[in-house]
Amino acid sequence: MQLSLQSFSAMVGTMAASIQGAVSQFIDLSVGSVLRALLEANAAIASWMQWLIVQVLQATRLATSVGADCDSFGADFGFTRLPAAPASGIVTFARFAPVLNAFVPVGTIVITVDGSQSFAVAAAPTNPAFNAILNGYTLAVPVASIDLPVTALEPGSAGNIVAQSIGLIGTAVPGIDTATNNTAFSGGVDAESDAAFRARFGNYLASLSRATLGAVQETIAGVQQGLSATVAENVDPTGASSVGEFVVTVDDGSGAPPTSLLSTVQLAVDAVRPVGTRFSVQPPQVTHASVTMSLTLAANAVQQNVVGAVQAAIGGYIDSLPVGAALAYTRLAQIAYDASSQVVNVTGVQLNGGNSDLIPGSFGAVRAANLSISAL
Repeated sequence: MQLSLQSFSAMVGTMAASIQGAVSQFIDLSVGSVLRALLEANAAIASWMQWLIVQVLQATRLATSVGADCDSFGADFGFTRLPAAPASGIVTFARFAPVLNAFVPVGTIVITVDGSQSFAVAAAPTNPAFNAILNGYTLAVPVASIDLPVTALEPGSAGNIVAQSIGLIGTAVPGIDTATNNTAFSGGVDAESDAAFRARFGNYLASLSRATLGAVQETIAGVQQGLSATVAENVDPTGASSVGEFVVTVDDGSGAPPTSLLSTVQLAVDAVRPVGTRFSVQPPQVTHASVTMSLTLAANAVQQNVVGAVQAAIGGYIDSLPVGAALAYTRLAQIAYDASSQVVNVTGVQLNGGNSDLIPGSFGAVRAANLSISAL
């Protein structure tokens, strides 16, 4: 519904015209007069009421709702916002003189140099240095350093830091002198935006009670943010023809989604699949991308910073490719130029030793393997 709104000045003018039209004798409505002050007070109350009406109208329609109003609207239909996810990566803990054993407990805090992001050491039972009883990692003599997984304390994309960002240890760890990340962190995702929430809500309603391709795709999208998936119909997991069967290939950007995620997707798809059909959920068949290129930099460029920015941009782009998407060879140089204004020229670009696109197939995904970026 389109509301006919009036400004404060228009309200005062309408009131004044109404009074002057109803009273034959002269009425003093000049600025500062008693009657004008009364009219302005009434107009102020009317403006406030008008604002409340607009707020109520926005909150009762998903198209104009924001924040908590979006959440409450969706909750009436059993629909919730996808939460934020924390970033994670590997931090190298090192010491100058490995003459004594050292111990890094799970939960040890490391902080970026600017102090904006904090991360905690996570448990990795498969790590040979992990001690389940002590809940931490032991550095025996003469081990000088150890690479440990860490997770951001605050979820969100701000945790996707570049290499060499971490430089502080927030928890005292005897025998450990330095901590740094030699690679960029990934996996941090902000909570679903209002615009994405509205778009997904429409698809959610359209898929209810329908055993369709759209219903399967929507239920996969509702598992968590950052998923890429394809649905191949009338084939089995080998790609052979199989009427009444479909294959869901899903990835979280890593190329090797955990078993727990595949199980969650399996349950979600099973709830909406067409009756009488068979399906399977599988990780992508990864095609590794090795990129080599040489950069010519501006005279005042800091080589380490520019190379790091280009490497992070190329790696991030490749890992963000959805399942089934090809990696275009000519895109690599463009990404390098876009990563930094201090890149003057890009030469010697090779993708897996050649200059052809990488096409993974409908069950596959291209993921970064080795990025060899040098500067002249």
